[in-house]
Amino acid sequence: MLNLANISVSYDGSRILRGVTLNVPERSLVCLMGRNGVGKTTTLKSIVGLVKPDAGTVQLGTTDITGLKPDQRARLGIGYVPQGRDIFPHLTVWENLKVSLVVHGTKANGQVDRVLDLFPVLKEMLQRKGGVLSGGQQQQLAIARALLTDPQVLILDEPTEGIQPNIIDLIGETLLKIKAETKISILLVEQYLDFCLDVGDTFYIMDRGAIVAEGPISGLTDDIVKLHLTV
Repeated sequence: MLNLANISVSYDGSRILRGVTLNVPERSLVCLMGRNGVGKTTTLKSIVGLVKPDAGTVQLGTTDITGLKPDQRARLGIGYVPQGRDIFPHLTVWENLKVSLVVHGTKANGQVDRVLDLFPVLKEMLQRKGGVLSGGQQQQLAIARALLTDPQVLILDEPTEGIQPNIIDLIGETLLKIKAETKISILLVEQYLDFCLDVGDTFYIMDRGAIVAEGPISGLTDDIVKLHLTV
C-alpha cells in the first residue's frame, strides 16, 4: 500500500534521514518507533510532502508520489494527524469535521455518521469550539477529521501524547476497529511501548535517521527495547 525506498533527507547540510525503507501493507498497522530526535517525524513529513527528499521514492499503491505536493498526496489518499493535532480551535467540532468534506470536495454520504460512531463523545459536542475540548477529545476530533478525507493510509504522529490512559485505550480500540472494518492502513509514530504492542502488526525502529530494527510486533523483544528504545 505505502512504500518508502531509500529516503534520504538533509536540513542545512546535515543528514537527517539515511536511506529509510519501510512498507505499510493494506489493512495493517505499522508502528514507527525510536527515541526523540531520530527522524520519525521527518519520515512522516517526507511521506505527506512537507519535506522534499534528497533521494529515494515514496509510492502509494502503484503511484509514485515522490514529486507531488501535499494537497495532491492528500487527494490520492494520504491522511495525516500531526503531533499537536492542529484542529481549528475557534471552529466548532462540526465545523472542523465539515472542513475536511469541503476541502476534498466530497459529500457526507453517511461518512460523518460513521466517524461519529467511532468517536461517540464527539456527537455530544458538535456545537462546542475545538479549543475548549480536552486533549483526548481534540485527538479524537483530529483523527475523525482525517478519516473524512477517505484515506488509503492514515498517518498518526504521537497520538497518545499528553492523553489520559482511558482515552488512550479508547483510541487504541478505535484504531483496531478501523483496521478490521476498512481497507485503511495505519502508520503510527509512537513512543508508548504498551500501546504499540496492543495495536501494532509490525514495527520499525529508527536511530540516527536510519531503520535499525524491524519485524512483527511479536518480535519486539526486551533486548531490542533495551538497545534501541530505553532512555
